[in-house]
Amino acid sequence: MSESRRHLSLLEYPRPSLAVDTAALTVVDDDLRVLLVRRREEHHSGEWALPGTFLREREALAAAVLRSLRDKAGIEGRVPRQLHVFDDPDRDDRGWTLSVAHMDAVPFRDLEKPLQSDDVRLASVTVDADLIAALPYGHADMVDLAVERLRQDYAQTPDPAGLISAPFTLKDLRELHEAVAGRPLMRDTFRRLMEPQLTGTGQMSDGARGRPSRLWRRER
Repeated sequence: MSESRRHLSLLEYPRPSLAVDTAALTVVDDDLRVLLVRRREEHHSGEWALPGTFLREREALAAAVLRSLRDKAGIEGRVPRQLHVFDDPDRDDRGWTLSVAHMDAVPFRDLEKPLQSDDVRLASVTVDADLIAALPYGHADMVDLAVERLRQDYAQTPDPAGLISAPFTLKDLRELHEAVAGRPLMRDTFRRLMEPQLTGTGQMSDGARGRPSRLWRRER
C-alpha cells in the first residue's frame, strides 16, 4: 500500500526542532531599541541575540517564552504576543528549526534591573542597524517585523503599550510616537488624532521644559 493510502504514525514524519524567540522593544531618549542578550551556549557563544530557547517536551509556547525571558534576560511579569512563525529550513545551521517569534513593548523602567547585567543590552534599531543585521538565526528579520507591528499599533492609538507613565503632556506623547515611528509627526495632525482618546487630569506641567502644558492620561 502506498504511503498516501496507509495511515502513518506521527513518529514516521520528519520533525523539526521548535524554538521561541522574543523581540522586546522599548524607547529610551527618544530612540526605539530592542533588547539583546549575550549567548552563553556553545553555539555562537558570546554573540548578541534575541532571548530565546527550545521548546521542552509537553511545554506550552507561552511558558517557553516566559522561561527564556526570565533565564536569559532577567525579565518577568510580561505577556508577549505571538508575532510570526519563521520556517526557513536554513535559518539555524545546527539543524532544521522552526521559531515562533514573539514581541513585547516594555517600559524602560521595567528593564533597568535586567540591564545591570553585562550580558543584557539595548540596541538602537537605527544607530545599531549593522549589529542587528548580523544577529544569528534570522533574528534581524524578527526585529524588523516586530518594529513594523509596533508602528502599526502606535499609528492611531496613544501609547497602547504604556511606554510612558501618566500624566504626560501632548509633547511627551508626540515625542514617544515619533521615536516609535522613526520620523517626525505633524504636531497639529497628531493632536487632532490623539486628544479625543485622552482624558485631561485637570493639572498642568511644571513648565520645566517651557511654558506649562496640560497633563493627560490615556482613556481606559
